[in-house]
Amino acid sequence: MSMRDVVALILGGGQGTRLYPLTKMRAKPAVPLGGKYRLIDVPVSLCINSGIARIYVLTQFLSESLNRHIHRTYKFDVFTDGFVDIMAAEETRSGMDWYQGTADAVRKQLWRLEHTRAEDILILSGDHLYRMDYSRFVEVHRAKRADVTIAVQPVDAQAATRFGILKADGEGRITSFYEKPALGELNGLASASGVEKPYMASMGIYVFRADVLQRVLRASEAEDFGKQVIPDAITDYRVCSFEFDGYWADIGTVRAFYEANLALAQPDPLFDFYDMEHPIYTRPRFLPPSVTDDCDLERAVVADGCLIRGSDIRQSVVGLRSVIGPEVRVIRSVIMGGDYYETPERKAENRALERPDLGIGRGSSIEGAIVDKNARIGEDVTIRSQDPEGEMVETENYVIRDGIVVVPKNAVIPDGTVI
Repeated sequence: MSMRDVVALILGGGQGTRLYPLTKMRAKPAVPLGGKYRLIDVPVSLCINSGIARIYVLTQFLSESLNRHIHRTYKFDVFTDGFVDIMAAEETRSGMDWYQGTADAVRKQLWRLEHTRAEDILILSGDHLYRMDYSRFVEVHRAKRADVTIAVQPVDAQAATRFGILKADGEGRITSFYEKPALGELNGLASASGVEKPYMASMGIYVFRADVLQRVLRASEAEDFGKQVIPDAITDYRVCSFEFDGYWADIGTVRAFYEANLALAQPDPLFDFYDMEHPIYTRPRFLPPSVTDDCDLERAVVADGCLIRGSDIRQSVVGLRSVIGPEVRVIRSVIMGGDYYETPERKAENRALERPDLGIGRGSSIEGAIVDKNARIGEDVTIRSQDPEGEMVETENYVIRDGIVVVPKNAVIPDGTVI
């Protein structure tokens, strides 16, 4: 089945407050993932692998690094009609305000979608980790003659309270929708009995017939797909489900992001980047191989261009151009690396300014942390995980959230600091 008449919209999210401070200086889809990728690479790659080559990314906040990454990474040749383009919030004659939600963002771009002459519009999120064949999703949507199709995944009772829960009839047509029901409200919401995961949760992934999307959004002022558009559409349109039983994780919070990254370093991870038939693409950087000299590495993912000497690294992800000094311990942490290497002249300047070099200095111990790009961690620094139930703490050079110490991009942690 041809996907040439399908257009994908990837929702870049708003301010990304749940991922703060990783979103302090960048849009959520631009957050680094798995050592060398960015969140946006997952849905874009899945589209390309599914034969969907017309892709828009809707952005609003801090989108400069995301724009740069997309421009440098996704280039199609002149013999295809493929593209990955940014749809940024903008002032127009019909409106002067920012996107107010997911549905409002798409509504403001409907005039552009009309010119694509698409038959179906695939709507995706920019902060999920999974591998789906969207062509199969669209095929089921068309076979059921659906106006809207929602990707769903079976979940247990505890997880059901975090998602929109759907019920469908025997033909897969959705008959009801319940947004994040409490445990006491789950009675009667199960789609199956006698199974571990009886509830069907919306994944926030939709296929709309293009004409239906136009009518639905123009007929209301709804701002959000999950909370407003989908429940309303169930009443007036043929809305069906597409069950996905593979690995899927919403990594829109600091804790979920941290755990999804660390899971990549485990034996036989539920998601990995080694499926060569369905690769996850990212920007080619032409970096040298990583060097590990007298190191003890155990269940570690190490990206390109790293310089690691005399260190002990366990159950961690080490990102591009990471520089890790001697006698350093990195345990259950995500080190995002750097955007550049420092020259001898720059390191001499660091000495004069009494600031650490980029990377992690001699004798430091990092455990249960996320260290964002271009951070400078001095010598004999100690960072330990905190109480996951504790309040969020924010200082100039670190944030503690969900029990995880996050060292923001470009932060400086002086020698001897204990966190």
